[in-house]
Amino acid sequence: MSAASYIERVLAEVKDSSPGQDEFYQAAEEVLHSLAPLLEKEPKYEENGILERIVIPERSMIFRVSWIDDAGKVQTNFGYRVQFNSAIGPYKGGLRFHPSVNLGIVKFLGFEQIFKNSLTGLSIGGGKGGSNFNPKGKSNNEVMRFCQAFMTELYRHIGETKDIPAGDIGVGGREIGYLYGQFKKITGSFEGVLTGKGLNWGGSLARTEATGFGSVYFAQNILEKNGMDIKGMRCTVSGSGNVATYTIKKLQELGAVAVTCSDSRGMIYQEKGIDVETLRQVKEVGRQSLTEYAKLQPDAVYTPVKEYPEGRNAVWDIPCDVAFPSATQNELNEADAKALHQNGCKLVNEGANMPSTLEAIEYIQSNGMFFGPAKAANAGGVAVSQLEMSQNASMERWSFVEVDTKLFGIMKNIFNTAYDTSVEFGHPGDLVMGANIAGFRKVADSMIDEGAI
Repeated sequence: MSAASYIERVLAEVKDSSPGQDEFYQAAEEVLHSLAPLLEKEPKYEENGILERIVIPERSMIFRVSWIDDAGKVQTNFGYRVQFNSAIGPYKGGLRFHPSVNLGIVKFLGFEQIFKNSLTGLSIGGGKGGSNFNPKGKSNNEVMRFCQAFMTELYRHIGETKDIPAGDIGVGGREIGYLYGQFKKITGSFEGVLTGKGLNWGGSLARTEATGFGSVYFAQNILEKNGMDIKGMRCTVSGSGNVATYTIKKLQELGAVAVTCSDSRGMIYQEKGIDVETLRQVKEVGRQSLTEYAKLQPDAVYTPVKEYPEGRNAVWDIPCDVAFPSATQNELNEADAKALHQNGCKLVNEGANMPSTLEAIEYIQSNGMFFGPAKAANAGGVAVSQLEMSQNASMERWSFVEVDTKLFGIMKNIFNTAYDTSVEFGHPGDLVMGANIAGFRKVADSMIDEGAI
């Protein structure tokens, strides 16, 4: 069977077995199609049924989470943990608390995590989890009670050599603290079973900054490979969580100007550049809308979502040299990509998980723009999570500079691995193909070594 026929057969099986899970199907389609050159060259992957196996999680848990709100009423949410692949190490991947979370979302995130984690060069497998619980608008006590109820089920499925969750959208330091406290109370064990922990109880310096910093380091490698310097470049960034905030911070440290940020209600455009400390105060400390940022920064222009062009994200209408989609999946579509191209954008570098649609990626790559795919560009967070695990195991604390230096090296190695693999398979600079093949090959070869399990 040809590689193309093999891929299409497996994708048809994915679609039949996972109805309504559009994001998962999209992630599988993007990865599998890019593997064609490897599958043509190496028939062992088809002979060992690797594609059929790698698209099915090793284990998926769906559970009920019941908790008491401040009015004394019982509330119930879904909880999920998908342990996708452990061929190269224990499952590793974040927890997402957001109303959009369902099994398909968690499977897409877990599937992407397999290859992202493989690319880091570290011994970590892929998993993901979360809940349709929304922390926005909840009191600290309500968030605490939910986290305790969630961990009361999750604890039995995780462990420092089995599955090590971290944060994601809706799960920051506060939530990790409540989750870890409940795990410790139930198990009586103080171990590195979660990453993103507080610095006083096992966390790592630079973990909060890691995904954003790593995304910029990856973009820096792309630009330098093509004879450009990020210094002086005008950048647009979507989102206002950890990824976006620390993308903006690192860009400005390197002499670039980040002029936008956004949240679910609207976007900020500030020509002189976003003020990171104000953004942190509004979002990290105050957990407020960006309307508050506009009040504190009078020269900032706020545009609510209702004023965006239909089907568009207004962030991508701002002229830029580099775009950093850093909010959520499928936030950048083909129309957005066309707007970026028309406004002179040279590079789209993905900070969020799968933020660009397949049509957008095809347009970007077909029109002379460079593209940094998420599974490579946003791997900094999970890389530093693994560094946190190493520090926990050795009972050491590394300095911020030590961790950041290791992160810089990891991101450079990821870029070199993806680029060299793209050259190996005759598509120099196609980092989607390079990252997918490199990430897949390490996992798939390990699966073959470990037998049909």
